[in-house]
Amino acid sequence: MPTSRTHHRAARRSLTAALALTTLALALTACGGDEENSASVAAPGTKPGQVTIGALANGAAEKTTLRVPKVASLHAKLPQALRDKGELVIGVGALPAGSPPLDFVGSDQKTLTGSESDLGRLVASVLGLKPVVRNSTWENLFVGIDSGKVDAAFSNVTDTEERKRKYEFASYRQDNLAFETNKTSDWTFKGDYKVLAGQTVAVGSGTNQERILLAWQKKLKDEGKKLTVKHYPDNNGVYLALRGKKIDAYFGPNPAVAYHVHKSAGSPQPTRSAGTFSGAGAELQGLIAATAKKGSGLAEPLAAAINHLIKNGQYATWLKTWNLSDEAVSRSLVNPPGLPLSDS
Repeated sequence: MPTSRTHHRAARRSLTAALALTTLALALTACGGDEENSASVAAPGTKPGQVTIGALANGAAEKTTLRVPKVASLHAKLPQALRDKGELVIGVGALPAGSPPLDFVGSDQKTLTGSESDLGRLVASVLGLKPVVRNSTWENLFVGIDSGKVDAAFSNVTDTEERKRKYEFASYRQDNLAFETNKTSDWTFKGDYKVLAGQTVAVGSGTNQERILLAWQKKLKDEGKKLTVKHYPDNNGVYLALRGKKIDAYFGPNPAVAYHVHKSAGSPQPTRSAGTFSGAGAELQGLIAATAKKGSGLAEPLAAAINHLIKNGQYATWLKTWNLSDEAVSRSLVNPPGLPLSDS
């Protein structure tokens, strides 16, 4: 089984495979020679009590400005040191290449945008703090949390029991995988692997979704049925095969699938999401969570701020803006059950 970090990194690899053109642009946001390979980057559209989400999204989202005033009672829940500092340093692990719709270089070719940093800025506004987005490599994201240079990561971090040894969590989105098919296909996945019999499915090599798919392939083989699994060097190859009907479906991270479905909507060969599956497996709904250093006292106020956004509708607008409504949670939880140690 892969480690929890491998689980996350593998999912991110499949998210970024088709994004080679953004690599140089995003790398330019980092300060050359920075020993932690990270840099504070501009956060578009943030004013006191007002946050613009979906800015510079280059068609990945609909730009929307929301009124998000400070909630004094939630500000009071923050650790005194953070109240004194007056800012929330939001960690993002998107170097060297971004991953739409989560975090990527905007249409101005220099500003980091995406669903994850947008939520971080919404939370900061609720808590009455100035948002400061700090971008780094995935490994240095956690170095930043450990060192105190990052207050909280909003970067598609999966809640796992292994990570709870060092970090505390406030959940905000389901961690799902998805099947993508041509829009003309009526094949649908509703959680039962048996519908994969007779199908040809592409998946990223070395990913968590590949592990799940190969396990289903073995079950079907034991039942005398066949599932053909194919690999391609990048997402361009996957989508050429899908359009050419050389494969029936692609199995990848739900945000990446949602992004591609949205982008292909106006093309001659649009695609659709044919169903989702928890990245943690059939027995547990995986969760993505804001991540802070264990003992920092941040998980509770972060969860309270997210729940305020849920109650007042800004959370639903945020998800809809980024075409991620199917990953909504009804409530943010502090340190909910995570991916078990046996799967980490």
